[in-house]
Order: sequence, then C-alpha cells, then structure tokens
Amino acid sequence: MTSRDPNALLDDARSGSRVALARLLTYVESGGERHRAVVAQAYRAPVPYVVGITGPPGAGKSTLVDRVISTALQEGSFGGHHEFSQIAILAIDPTSPFTGGAILGDRVRMQDHALDERVFIRSMATRGHLGGLSLAVPDAVRVLGAAGFTLVLVETVGVGQMEVEIASAADTTVVVAIPGAGDAMQANKAGLLEIADLFVINKADRPDTQSVRRDLEQMLDFGGDRAWRPTITDTVATDGRGVEELWRQIVAHRTHLDETGELFTRRAQRAGIELERVLAATLASRVSTLAAGTRWEAQVAALIAGDTDPYSAVDQLLA
Repeated sequence: MTSRDPNALLDDARSGSRVALARLLTYVESGGERHRAVVAQAYRAPVPYVVGITGPPGAGKSTLVDRVISTALQEGSFGGHHEFSQIAILAIDPTSPFTGGAILGDRVRMQDHALDERVFIRSMATRGHLGGLSLAVPDAVRVLGAAGFTLVLVETVGVGQMEVEIASAADTTVVVAIPGAGDAMQANKAGLLEIADLFVINKADRPDTQSVRRDLEQMLDFGGDRAWRPTITDTVATDGRGVEELWRQIVAHRTHLDETGELFTRRAQRAGIELERVLAATLASRVSTLAAGTRWEAQVAALIAGDTDPYSAVDQLLA
C-alpha cells in the first residue's frame, strides 16, 4: 500500500511510482499541511523546463499536444542538449472550480500516450488549494521536477485571465489560433501578445489561414522591438502536419533563452510573482478568519454605535 507520508511518496515518485506521484499532486491541489510538506521538499529539486500551450476552446490543443509529445520523445532532447526520456502533461480542467474535480477529456484526446510509461498526464482541478490554479500549477510543476521530469507541458483551457496567469508560469508559451475565430481572436489580442513566445495556426487546412497569419504578423509589427520575435507555425494536428516545425521553434526559443540568459531572468521574475501570490493568498485567508467571531462582532457593533471608525476597528482586529 502506498504511504501517505509526503517524503516517502517523493522517494517512491523518484523511483518511478505513478501512484505516488498522483497522490502528491492531489495534495498540491487540496492544500493543507501535506501540501506544504510536499512543496517544501519539491522546491529543493531542479526546475523542469515548462512549455505552456493555450488558445481558445476548440482550437485542437489536446490533439496538438499529443503530436508534440510524439515528436519530442522521438527527438529525446532540445536540439542535442538537455536530454529527456519522459514528459509530464498538466491539462487544466475548465469545470474544476464548480465540480471540485477534473474531467478527463484531455486524456481521451491523448490516447496515443495514455498508456505510455514515458508519459504522465494529469488533469488538474482547483479544489481547496489556497489561491487556486495560479498557485497550484507552479507547485505541481515543482513536484514533477522533484519526481525526475525535466520537461513539462501545461495545456490550458482558453485565453482568459486565469489562463494568461498559468501560461506566464511557462518558460516557452505557445498560443494556438485557428482560422475563423473572428471576434474572439480580436478580443484576446492584447493578452496574447504579452504572453506568446510562439504562435501556432492549427487547422491550417481551413480557409482564411493566410488571413490569420497576416493578422498575427500585423499585431507583432505594432508590438515594438523584442529580443525574440514570436514565430508563426501552421499545423494540422489531426495528421501531424507542421508539428516537427513547431518542435524546432520550441527548441530554438529555449536556445535563445539559454544563450541570452533570459531563462534565468524569467525564472527570477516568476519566483517573485509566486511569492507575492502566496503572500496575498495567505493574507486573504487571514482576513476571512478575522472577519468572524466575537471580536469581529464587537467591532461591528462599535462601528454602528459610532464609538469607533473602520480604520481604528481594523487596528484593533489586527492587534
């Protein structure tokens, strides 16, 4: 029977136990003391390279990820450097904040690798995690790194604010667009430009593909000079067209980050953002605790009676 002790589970996960790894990620999603114990150990391990893949629902992201996995495993390294023999995928479930669990649709669309021992696929849900997915994802990535994974793919469900935050936790962010997205594409342009390192036009066998490319090129032209100009790759994920070129672009972007030192800079910025989010979530939790009980009720009564003001009442509660 698998241990419930976080340290023992980490040892088992490093030895290849997928059951132990799944339980560790459940701790991360659920929050609490076990989650903190897991994270305390995981942050001592090397950080895996993270490729975030986001885009509107229906863009074919899961099928594209499935093809990228095949290509990456066949290559086995980033252009001859940074070798890897296994890949982890975190698939973010859109309904998890309401259901309390993750539907496994992404695994269904990744059937080619669902039983591959070199591939670990996890659909993530928010559940009780302090601060939600924006904190659960970085912690889960660290746990995967502690388990020995050096490459992690994070697939998000859309291009809303939460997905932008999750994608910003990636070293390389791939934004998937599709022909015919219309106004939905227009509405997300500002956020896309901020987070995208690579653009993919999937389902490129459809009409209007060149129109989408021109639209993206124009957006990039107006975005100003950047050390790395996001590339645009046409793919048809259902038959694998363009996927090898996409992988070459991912490799090229990592090479750019390594050679310019930007990888360290990005990760340093991310560490600060992660710490700020944990601090904010912890303080928010403390506010919920303070805003209840007899001391809270006493300050509310004093405020109603005109015996205090909101700022003095807060000072009393914090004291």
